[in-house]
Amino acid sequence: MISMSDLPYHLGIKMRIYPSSQQKRIIAINCGVSRAVYNKLIAINSELLHLRKTGIYIQTVAERIETLELRKKKLSKYYSYMSVNDVDSLAVAQAKLNYNAAWNMFKKIHSSGVPKYHKKGVSDSYQTSCTYTTENKKKGNCTPFSGSVRFLDTKHVQLPKLGRIRISGSSYRKILAHNPNFRIGTATIKYDTSGYYLSLQIGDVAPFIDPKPKTGKITGIDLNTDNFLTDSSGNVIDNPRYYRKSLKRLKSLQRRMSRRQVRAKKEGRKLAESRNYQKSRLQAARLHQHVKNQREDFLQKLSTAYINNHDVVVLEDLRGKNLMKNHALAMSIADVGWYSFQRMLEYKADLYGKKYIEIDKRNTTQRCSNCGSIMGHNGYPKLTLKDREWDCPICKAHHIRDYNAAKNILEKGIAKLEEEEYSIIPYKS
Repeated sequence: MISMSDLPYHLGIKMRIYPSSQQKRIIAINCGVSRAVYNKLIAINSELLHLRKTGIYIQTVAERIETLELRKKKLSKYYSYMSVNDVDSLAVAQAKLNYNAAWNMFKKIHSSGVPKYHKKGVSDSYQTSCTYTTENKKKGNCTPFSGSVRFLDTKHVQLPKLGRIRISGSSYRKILAHNPNFRIGTATIKYDTSGYYLSLQIGDVAPFIDPKPKTGKITGIDLNTDNFLTDSSGNVIDNPRYYRKSLKRLKSLQRRMSRRQVRAKKEGRKLAESRNYQKSRLQAARLHQHVKNQREDFLQKLSTAYINNHDVVVLEDLRGKNLMKNHALAMSIADVGWYSFQRMLEYKADLYGKKYIEIDKRNTTQRCSNCGSIMGHNGYPKLTLKDREWDCPICKAHHIRDYNAAKNILEKGIAKLEEEEYSIIPYKS
């Protein structure tokens, strides 16, 4: 049987689940154990690193190192709560794999940082794996209806330790209707202030979605904070500013939460037992989640529209982490969701048989798209953020800043396509 990682096509699908009170209790237990396994591994490895750095190999240190190494291999033996009946053993194993994956990511990309402790909050999750019986593997019967994580019908799934759970959504129904023979790899069960969700990582030898029809169009997109984007056709998409619109209500809820926190501490009550504080804390968390859902819905619909209507989409390679260092723009950049939009375009282009290109952002704003002269060079003043419209001092062409940048981005994208010897260069939109 082909391993999951060797399958050529992979996809993630998300659906809402409706667990019972008992199932919610089991989900909370597994989330806590998964978090504890991850944190215990961090603590053990941190102590091992400290002991080995000391360079003192006395007997007590050597014995401690040996004990920690053994504990790391058999956590459930030392922490009995990790092996109770309601705990999914595959969730414990998956937490260990996630910890190792975090270290591998640090070794490859140092900016990601070393694994950090996971803390408990209003949202939590755990991950488990889908396993198949030996008989199913021999018969090649590894389908979404035969594993430990499986669909019972279009409205119910079976999960380890949780049993039968009702589900809802549209994405998984489309996948089941298109190709009912895919395999399930991992399952992530998550809850937050808006409800409970199940995400499945699936794989197959055939594509999950048919490629979208070719349109013969290519577009360049300039992302900005004034408007969300301006493309090379002159289309302007307004910035919805969901966070700023909710900021007044959010400040009010956070002030109320702060007052109740101070009152509970003065009266000597624990915050976990203060019902009014917990109520205001959940209200603030729900508002944050609502803003997040609004932004994601907007970005999903917009990215899908651009991929459907164009064969090639070109964007600047914006480094949001660097831009966030500007305190005057940090809130606007965080609210607009550029990075999420770029990643959505990237995976949807791959999914639907289109092409997504990122180009160097240098001089896309300062360059005249008509004659190629660059502001800030040869004695010409450099454009500032206040300059929304300007005239080129060489060719006298009048430019709208964002539209001019989008045309420059498109030109760079076409040049990059020609360098890559792209088979068909679509015409400009």
